[in-house]
Amino acid sequence: MSDTPHTSLYVRSANVAKRNRAGNTLRYLGLGAISLVLLFLAVLLWSILSRGVPAFYQYQAQIELFYDAETLDPDGTLDPEEIGSRSLRSGYERGIFADSLRATLEGNGINTEEFKDKDLSNLIYAANRRDVRDSVVENLDLLDQTVPFNVPIASPVTRYLSGELAGVDRSSMPPGIDRAQLDLIDQMVEAGLIEQKFRWNFFSNVYSQSGEIAGIGPALMGSAYMMLVVLVFSLIFGVAASIYLEEFAPKNRLTDFIEINIANLAAVPSIVFGILGAAILITLKNLGFGDSIRGTALMGGIVLSLMTLPTIVIATRAALKAVPPSIRDAALGVGASKIQTVFHHTLPLAAPGILTGTIIGIAQALGETAPLLLIGLSVSTGAELLSSPLTGGLLEQTQSMPTAVYLFSQNQDTPVREGLAQSAIIVMLVLLFALNLFAIILRRRFERRW
Repeated sequence: MSDTPHTSLYVRSANVAKRNRAGNTLRYLGLGAISLVLLFLAVLLWSILSRGVPAFYQYQAQIELFYDAETLDPDGTLDPEEIGSRSLRSGYERGIFADSLRATLEGNGINTEEFKDKDLSNLIYAANRRDVRDSVVENLDLLDQTVPFNVPIASPVTRYLSGELAGVDRSSMPPGIDRAQLDLIDQMVEAGLIEQKFRWNFFSNVYSQSGEIAGIGPALMGSAYMMLVVLVFSLIFGVAASIYLEEFAPKNRLTDFIEINIANLAAVPSIVFGILGAAILITLKNLGFGDSIRGTALMGGIVLSLMTLPTIVIATRAALKAVPPSIRDAALGVGASKIQTVFHHTLPLAAPGILTGTIIGIAQALGETAPLLLIGLSVSTGAELLSSPLTGGLLEQTQSMPTAVYLFSQNQDTPVREGLAQSAIIVMLVLLFALNLFAIILRRRFERRW
């Protein structure tokens, strides 16, 4: 018999204890890394939501707007073209908005004798005079009529109402506003003439340097049109290329070279595709077409399609490979041709994976900024709401959600830069989340396990 003592299995040896310590250390490091990432993510989301969500709401003054015929149509011509060509200067904001605000305040028992028209017009954003003029042009019956109207409060006063500026001393006084005007604002709040309302027009208005009326309407439509181009272009060419490479192409050096380059293109920085788009624009300009397509939804969609194409090709090929070979063998065994096997059996079974990859690729393209900046979408600050894609909307100057965020972040007005920029980011994050959720639902709904 051996004299070597036997160690009980219930007693941990030094090596086992060392391995357990190493495992615990690795586990704690993993939990710490995850916690750190979640902390950074929470801080990022809080910084966006804390500034972006309040910016969705706006203080508005409820006034009885009087469409003064002497200001809108002093000659009494009742000619819409002449009214529409009138200057949009002080006559509107001080001759209509200021008088209407004064009349509304007096009607609610608030004395305004000590205030000049300029003092009153500085409290509200009276620059939406274009809306008043356009309304009269469309309906001349509004002349000399009084209509309830919600006017945005001026940005400096908004900072006081939101508590950002106390209005106590000179350092905390809103720019261009004195204490008497703030007292008038307090009286308007007590009288219920100022309310905070959700800015629905933020989703339809065009971009503006003035935060009171700035919106993302053209950017939303521009992104939608570009994603439509990406969907059509990338899905058709990406799926066609994937089917050929996976099902029909011979395995040789040429196809190996193509596959390697597709994998490399998927990792190329997006700004490289922007440079490619700029080169295409220069070529088209030399041919006489560059200025007409620069900054349009069609050009942006083409550039984003080129960037998304490798991702869709890789996802489609992976979905085709996931279909068991027995499906192909069974189809060929009953007399189906190669094309019939692919389009009647393989492709329908791979469709969920293809759709998922396509949606993820579109979601990636939706958030790209650098390529669009290089092809002129950032300079389309005066872009209007696009018409239908079938009536030329794809060839109109537009913006995108990422470029709208860029324009807001470059604004000189601090509330716009730190408020509306985060609001636009929230909208874009919601769209990205919705697209990814849609991809997950599709995968769960149609996925088959072999």
